[in-house]
Amino acid sequence: MAAPTSAPSAAQSFPDRLRSLAPGLGLCLVIAAIAIIIRNMTGIAALNPVVVALVLGVGLGAVIGRPASLKPGISYAVRPVLRAAIVLLGFQVTLGMLASLGLGALVLAFLVVGLTLPFTIWLGRVMGVDPKLSLLIGTGTAICGASAIVAANQVARGKDEDVTYALAVITLCGTVALITFPYLGDLMGMSANTYGLWAGAAIHEVVQAVGAAAAGGPEAAQTGTVMKLARVFLLAPAVVALGWWVAKSHMGEAGHAKAPVPWFAFGFLALVVIGSTGLVPKAVVEASRFVVPIMLAASVAALGLQTDLRALHARGAAPLLLGVASTLFITLLALLGVAVI
Repeated sequence: MAAPTSAPSAAQSFPDRLRSLAPGLGLCLVIAAIAIIIRNMTGIAALNPVVVALVLGVGLGAVIGRPASLKPGISYAVRPVLRAAIVLLGFQVTLGMLASLGLGALVLAFLVVGLTLPFTIWLGRVMGVDPKLSLLIGTGTAICGASAIVAANQVARGKDEDVTYALAVITLCGTVALITFPYLGDLMGMSANTYGLWAGAAIHEVVQAVGAAAAGGPEAAQTGTVMKLARVFLLAPAVVALGWWVAKSHMGEAGHAKAPVPWFAFGFLALVVIGSTGLVPKAVVEASRFVVPIMLAASVAALGLQTDLRALHARGAAPLLLGVASTLFITLLALLGVAVI
């Protein structure tokens, strides 16, 4: 009997494996490239290539369906490509950057992540939102938007529709924050440093946080960027903790569930440490800044291609309301934190 064509076999030769992956993976990379071109041509910060790739993937998937020839490459983009992107993201954060914030700001970064995520999971349970979807919305709100959502799903193992919905919610809420934070900062008479800390501590996506912080001037942009990267640094320990929590919450009577080991999270931390030594050539760091968005966009495009719009619609409005509530929570928590600092 011939081997199934939906996934490449480990016994395949390299050329055969490459041929099986090429159609689906190539399509995902093309979508990612188009998403980045759209972002660069418009210059609109809200048009994160990851989000644009998701929309393009969902739309194309609705038109062409899920041909068997595309499935191996799409599956490869969802897991190995995504995990490699998260590892490479470690080059963009250094321990020196984190230390420059000061102890108070680092404590604030830890608190907004450590409190927003469990709050969102708890509130989702109260509102009747699926626990995995609540976890993804909470992770995206607390840490770094789309990157955190797709990373957390590696241990949460939610449905593609859960990831798609969470990405849509986080994008909407983060975009509203990007637009409103500069006005709110002026209204409250914040200093540049305080405003930058607030934007970096509260807004979801890196590009959204940096864009909002930049509206407060160069000092706010610098502070906001580093504050946001402090939250990105917490992605790895958060994913490890979530893996343990997911396993524990599904142990049931058998009690044999094991927490998945997110090796990519440890790879991320390893590159943070290596990058902090100053021995990594600047060209390598710059290359990671170019490659990582492409890899993340390709992975999310793959998720979009696999998304069933009918299942997405069935989630209802409750997860959206949860995302709004989670955003308000982290906004007020971060505001309180910068006031104390």
